[in-house]
Formats: sequence, structure tokens, C-alpha cells
Amino acid sequence: MHNITFISTMHKKNGKCNADELYNILKEESPEVAFLEALESTYSNYDKTMFSSFGVYHQKLELEAIQKYSNNSSIEYVPVLDSGLSDLFNDKYERICENIQLQEVLDEFNSLVQTNGFQFLNSQLSITLHQKMRMLENRLLNHNDLNEAVNADIDAYENSMIRNIYSYCRINRFEKAVFMCGSAHRKSIIEKIRRSNTKEKMDINWVVYGEQSQ
Repeated sequence: MHNITFISTMHKKNGKCNADELYNILKEESPEVAFLEALESTYSNYDKTMFSSFGVYHQKLELEAIQKYSNNSSIEYVPVLDSGLSDLFNDKYERICENIQLQEVLDEFNSLVQTNGFQFLNSQLSITLHQKMRMLENRLLNHNDLNEAVNADIDAYENSMIRNIYSYCRINRFEKAVFMCGSAHRKSIIEKIRRSNTKEKMDINWVVYGEQSQ
């Protein structure tokens, strides 16, 4: 049986959302494998040498937590992205980033991240605020072609991660793993892993971190 815990994260530190807090979650979960929303190039050979030889931690929050965990436990790191998001994603946010309403919701979100860390990122409130931001974005862009293209790009981006996790599971044996992915994808990823489990008919037990306490 493959047991995978899905954990929503952020890629940069913000208050209580930091590598030490995530490291504590990893200790609780005791995974043998860490699937991460990252490209193969994100953790380069240079980064690995800097850590193994000089103890220099990676700037990406999740990788720093994995490195801290690896000091005392064996873990296989598996990046699951085929490619990053296209330039359309940046084009979209350049058009709407100065909107006051959107900034207010984003400020509220970041404040909750700072004070509540991963407890908030893995909550229904986090999903609700992300949905509120998406609704504002859709309204600001009036469902134009750019918005539709970005949504399609994100859908493919998420599908590639799920596909790569299942591909890994087909040829590798492990008991416990984690899948760490940015909180903006939380609602969609939860829906996709539940559909995939039915479609793929594989012996994978998905656990959504944070749902137990809601």
C-alpha cells in the first residue's frame, strides 16, 4: 500500500510558515518519499554539494525542510513538474496586481499565513480565500482569452504532477510519502487525486493534511 499525505505549502518563508515548522510536520509523517512541486533543475547538483559538504540550506522552503529531515532520516526527493507555468501566468497578474480589492484579500491571506502557518494553509479558510481571489481575477479579466489560457495552463501543470506521482508509484515500493504543493492548488489537487484514484485503480491511500482537524 502506498500512503501519500498531501500537504499545502508556500515556497517562501512567512512568519510561522517556515522550514522548521514544515520539518516538524515531516517528522510527524515520517515519509520515505517526498514528492514536490518543483522542476528537476530546482535542486541542482551544486545545491546538493553545498548542502552535503558545507551544510548550506536551499532557499526554497520545502527543500530546506527536506534537507533538515534528511539529517536524521532517509528520504527520497522526487520533483514532479515537467515544466513551469508559461509567461501567460505573469502576463495575467501584471494586468490585475494593482487592484485594491485583490490586494486586500491577498494581504489578509498573507497575514493569516504569517500568524498561523501550515495550519492555515491546510484549512478550508485557505481554500475559501483562494477562491475569492480567483473570482476577483475572473471578474477583472472578464473571462477573456488570456484568463482561459492561464486556467488551461494551470490545469495541465497540475495534471503533470499527479501523472508523475502515479508513474513513480507504479515502479517503486514505499509505505509512506508526502506530496507538497503550493496552497493555490489545494482545492483542485484534492479533487484530482480523488478522481485519479478511481481512474487509475492503484493501491494508493491519499490523506489530505489538515482535513482531520476540520
